[in-house]
Amino acid sequence: QVQLVESGGGLVQAGGSLRLSCAASGSISSINFMSWYRQAPGTQRELVARITNGDSTNYADSVKGRFTISRDNAKNTVYLQMSSLEPEDTAAYYCNANIRSFLTTKIYWGQGTQVTVSS
Repeated sequence: QVQLVESGGGLVQAGGSLRLSCAASGSISSINFMSWYRQAPGTQRELVARITNGDSTNYADSVKGRFTISRDNAKNTVYLQMSSLEPEDTAAYYCNANIRSFLTTKIYWGQGTQVTVSS
């Protein structure tokens, strides 16, 4: 059984910073890409940032220059450092990962962590 657990969300003022973490645990053979998505009320879930197992990254245009994704392969953990936060960044943030467990490779999702940015 593979699980992803996010942490680090909270309430912050505009212009502030937060760091989200997402740790994968369980019977993991390897992890390919790891990503952060977000979903605000009434909107579709959108990709925020992705990092491959080769450390290539890509970002949504709305967060480029403000957010940084990174990973610690030894800890099976992905991070999202968020700076210069704006009220428009308010959303539930979800991590996902493409994980090989025994002979099966699939996408796993975390339960989400809320980020609220006040103006």
